Order: sequence, then structure tokens, then C-alpha cells
Amino acid sequence: MPILNRAAELQHEVTEWRRHIHENPGLLYDVEETAAFVEDKLKAFGVDEVVTGLGRTGVVGIIRGKGPSDRVIGLRADMDALPLEEITGKPWASKTPGKMHACGHDGHTAMLLGAAKHLAETRNFNGAVAVIFQPAEEGGRGALAMVEDGMMDRFGIQEVYGMHNMPGMPLGTFAIRKGGIMAAPDKFSIKITGRGGHAAEPHRTADPIVIGSQIVGGLQMIAARNANPLRSVVVSVTQFHAGTTHNIIPEEAFLTGTVRSLDEAVRDLAESRIRQIAEGIAAAHDATVEVEYERACPVTVNHADETLHAARAAIDIVGEKNVNTDVDASMAGEDFAFMLQARPGAYIMIGNGETAALHNPAYDFNDEAIAYGISYWVKLAEQRLTD
Repeated sequence: MPILNRAAELQHEVTEWRRHIHENPGLLYDVEETAAFVEDKLKAFGVDEVVTGLGRTGVVGIIRGKGPSDRVIGLRADMDALPLEEITGKPWASKTPGKMHACGHDGHTAMLLGAAKHLAETRNFNGAVAVIFQPAEEGGRGALAMVEDGMMDRFGIQEVYGMHNMPGMPLGTFAIRKGGIMAAPDKFSIKITGRGGHAAEPHRTADPIVIGSQIVGGLQMIAARNANPLRSVVVSVTQFHAGTTHNIIPEEAFLTGTVRSLDEAVRDLAESRIRQIAEGIAAAHDATVEVEYERACPVTVNHADETLHAARAAIDIVGEKNVNTDVDASMAGEDFAFMLQARPGAYIMIGNGETAALHNPAYDFNDEAIAYGISYWVKLAEQRLTD
């Protein structure tokens, strides 16, 4: 089946919404302008209930169907932008220096608004649809904030679904998989305290640069020799700071990096080994270390039945050959994982065509994906609430 006729009709209007949101980005929880825009649209659509301030600045709209039922499904979009300086040069480029929608959350919000408008017009389902507009996906745990604010219980949400655009995937395609689809994105920092001195007399020092270099090398053994090779893990050191001039061995050095894993046991192993490796190498060279390890969101795990439901809706829109149901997992993170811990559900990728990569200052959401996204949300809601 092709995209819905009504979705195609909404394309131009929703594109205008998307570009308005793009022009006015907000970071993390500071998305009041976008949240107000969403609230106004939902009320204009005749959505039955609109609740604001969930998870600080999140918005939820409840659309009730024609038939009586206690079934409720949640459809989620994220609203926040990134701290980047946009270089697209588009007429709708960000008006706020240092902030831009470089991950397509403007498109996600606009597509779900389009679906909400259509669902409120037709109500061709039983029970209710909760359209969820979330702040602070980019490192702020906004999904967890909304869950902890009682969203699932308050609205009786029984299943929850998310969607993200993917540059490089052709327009009119979707991709999904059962189980882990996005990694747990943790971060670590290591402070090495040695003994500084003159660079001409290294034997009188405990050189934190040399020690730090050995720690960097040692951390590569976690993926290479500690973790089961069938269970993916990435350990990357991304910063190394030490010293002030050419002839002084410094007192301290600082390392930071990230760990990406698709398995909680591997996650535990990585944290443990980072501490052991850093402490062991430092002790061998008469230095000390302080290791900080911060767990962000958990692995984004798609539930088996809900993955099938999501795939079925996508197939009904674009055909089986255009839906990859066993896509490779990504080592990027996604805090929708918290919602999937609270309720069964699934997270799907939608093709964004040949655009710049996510989190790139040249990125812009492809508006040609809008009708596909609206159609997917509507089809999923109607199938799950009329089966």
C-alpha cells in the first residue's frame, strides 16, 4: 500500500511546522517554545486531553477513538536540539546561535503532530492514543523524567513506540530489529596523579603522560581480549589533557571517553575492567588514579511482539521489500530505552535519504520523509487499537 492520501495532503502544512520548529531550537529541557507550539496544535486539532509540564517540559495529548476500549498505546517524538552552529544556509536555518536541530527531532515532532491531526479527524480506532512529545533526549534523560512523573500509569499506556530518522537509508524505507537496537552510551573519566618534575630528569618523576598512554593502550584490551567477541562493546578514549610546556613533566593527566554496549553483563564488565586497568597501571608506576564512570541510558531493547506489530505497520505502508526487519544494531544511544523498560514497545528507523550525518552542522531533516512517518504512525495506531 502507498502512503495515506491524507498524509500526502498534510505534507506541505507539516513541512511548515517542521521548519518553524527548526528555526527555533531549544536544548535539553529548555524547549518551552516548541512545547507551547505542540500544545497549541493539539488543542486546535480537537485532541481530547492535553497535558503539559510532564518531565518538566514534556507534552502528552490523548486522542480517544470511536469505539469503547481500555486499550491505550503511546507514540513518542523528541523535541530537543543540539549545541551546534548550523551551516546549512537554508532559509529556515536556526535563528539561535550555537543551537540547531542536527538530529531531526524537529522532523520527529512534526510527523507526530501530523499523525495526531489525522487521528483526531478520523478516530478510526478503539481505545486511545497518547501522543508523547519528550524533552531532553540528547543526554538529559527526558524519557526517564516523563516516566518518573507517572506518565504511563496516569494515561494507562500499555504499549509505547518510537521512531528516528536515519540518513543514508532511502526514502520510503524502514528498519527495525528485535532485541537490542541501540546501545547503552556510558562515559568515563580518569584523573592520573603522578609526580611532576624537570623533563631532563624523568627518573625523578612519576610521569602521568606515560602512565596515561599505557592506560589508553590497556583499555583497548577490553574489547579485544576481555569481552565475548559475539557481544559487542566499544571503549573509546576521546580526550587526553596534560602538561603546559615542553620542558616540564606535569603532575596530572586527564582522560575521558565513552563505552557503548548492547548487553548489561558486558556493560558491567567494561566498567569493572576500566577501573582495574587504570588502578593497576597507576600503582605499577607509583601514581594514583580517580575513575568516574557515569551510566547514561540503558540498552534500547525492542520487545518481540511489538517489533512484529511495528514492522507490520511499516510493511503496509511501503511494502515488505522496503522494511528491513533485522537491521544491525547501532552503538549510538537513545533514552527511549527508559520507556521500553516501563512498557513493552518498539523503536523503528525511517529513511531520511542522502542527507548529512546526524549530529553534523550540515544536517537537515528531509521533508520528503514526512508523509511516510505520518502514515506509519496512523497505521500502527489503527492496527493496534482495532485488532
